[in-house]
Amino acid sequence: MSTTQPIKSVKQLEQFKKYYQEVSPDSRNYALIILGLNTALRISDILRLHIADVWDFRQHCFNRHIEITEKKTGKNTSIYINQEVRQALSACHLTSLDPDDTLFPSHKYKGSPLSRYQAYRIIKKAAIYAGLPEHISCHSLRKTFGYHAWKQSVPPAMLMDIYNHSSYQITKRYLGIDQDDKDQVFEKIRL
Repeated sequence: MSTTQPIKSVKQLEQFKKYYQEVSPDSRNYALIILGLNTALRISDILRLHIADVWDFRQHCFNRHIEITEKKTGKNTSIYINQEVRQALSACHLTSLDPDDTLFPSHKYKGSPLSRYQAYRIIKKAAIYAGLPEHISCHSLRKTFGYHAWKQSVPPAMLMDIYNHSSYQITKRYLGIDQDDKDQVFEKIRL
């Protein structure tokens, strides 16, 4: 049995993101990928989001944070909505929708969110375009966030808190650190 992997290559990550923006344009699918990559939320939590979770209809602007109770853990979390997410969601024309509408609606079943399987197919299609290995799934978005945050020197304790993990061992597995990553550390550190 194989383990879902993060997208480590920056070049492949750019290709992955580009698929629904330029190759096969679809603002919903692009926003799904960008939100997943930039929030570290599980796909089950992303698919439960509604327009009001990201857009303030009274102030006519994006909320500063996504405030949710995680489905798996039952823990409350507050996720900052960064510029990349705001730009991707802007293309979805949220202001013309109802606050209670699902953020990522199914095209097949009106009023329902995307299914986990459909989200997987969306991600897999972009992954194939980017030439990514077969171990890419919805969870890869969450793992990719952590891997690139770690590569940019975010402390593991902070990632552990962001992920709401109970142990560092779980976070370490998420990061997908392999021998190449370790070799880069030894090559870079010159004392």
